[in-house]
Amino acid sequence: MADEPLLATMTRPTAAPAETLLVTAEVEAELTLFLAGARTAFTALDPALQPLADAVANAVLAGGKRLRPAFAYWGWRARHNQQALNTVLPALAALELLHAFALVHDDVMDRSDTRRGQPTAHRALAATHRRERLRGDAEHFGQSAAILAGDLCLIWADQLMARAAIAPATLIAARRVYDEMRSEAVAGQYLDILGEHSRTWNVDRALRTARLKTAGYTVVRPLHFGAALAGPVPGTLLSAFTQYGTAIGEAFQLCDDLLGAFGIPEVTGKPVGDDLIQGKPTALLHLARSRATARQLAEIDHLRRRCATHETVDSATAAARLADIVRDTGAADQIESMIADRIETAQQALALAPLDDATRAALLDLAQSVTRRSA
Repeated sequence: MADEPLLATMTRPTAAPAETLLVTAEVEAELTLFLAGARTAFTALDPALQPLADAVANAVLAGGKRLRPAFAYWGWRARHNQQALNTVLPALAALELLHAFALVHDDVMDRSDTRRGQPTAHRALAATHRRERLRGDAEHFGQSAAILAGDLCLIWADQLMARAAIAPATLIAARRVYDEMRSEAVAGQYLDILGEHSRTWNVDRALRTARLKTAGYTVVRPLHFGAALAGPVPGTLLSAFTQYGTAIGEAFQLCDDLLGAFGIPEVTGKPVGDDLIQGKPTALLHLARSRATARQLAEIDHLRRRCATHETVDSATAAARLADIVRDTGAADQIESMIADRIETAQQALALAPLDDATRAALLDLAQSVTRRSA
């Protein structure tokens, strides 16, 4: 087996088409402008709200691939819509505020220290508590404030989406897709938490969780949402987007599983190995456990138990050893194969889809960029 499963190809991302780059740049500008106004209005309520407004801005503007607006744009563009981009730009950009809501809350649940190489919202807000010498427990304050920051992201997403200059009936129809996306994301997040505590979780449940938590709100629903912004969507197009989006969304999550075990922290922007130490219910870990020998299983459980009880063990050393065991079981090879299968499924869906050449090429490129990456 290769020393670094998949990562050799992940470090050579494809170049995005100029049109996709233009859209992501426009989304960035829209978010920056909106947040400037929203933060000013929010902190006018009381200057003490500044750290909370800053936490939202950092969560939204401190990096990110802007995948969800990109997929939504190509869903809209696939309709051969002749409207100017600025008519739907606020709705596309709102997806990034929804994403920030999910990340901020996810980091609280996972007790993560960093995101994109920076302190997570709850850690930054805890640091504010200490810096200002507030009373009480700094960690609890940080977690509580971060939950509110995530809630504020969700509220501001609605406000930004309402600025889209399209017919009210069309926006209402698109919002139905948006609401389904939000519900599915919450369902997937709950299943993710449940999986950490369940005694009967398996690879199929892990993949179902990925479909809800990642595939749905990263690829499938943004495509549906973007298409709906142009009016009623033909069933054949919805079906093609669903098949393509489910395959690529699952591949995206499987890629994340590999990066979580074998990535480079300086590149991924977060600690590597935490998912293995915490026993996150990923397909990678379930496959490793199903393929492991009794001795390997015992060592996995021993290392995780020592980390959980804070026994004398270096977490980085434990994570590296767990990654070695996972690699030795052949689970990483199997994940690579599953990713390749899903990319092929997505390519087949696009080949048969009623799309113009530019949209088909852009979605093929996005499929490669989200599954061949280093972060």
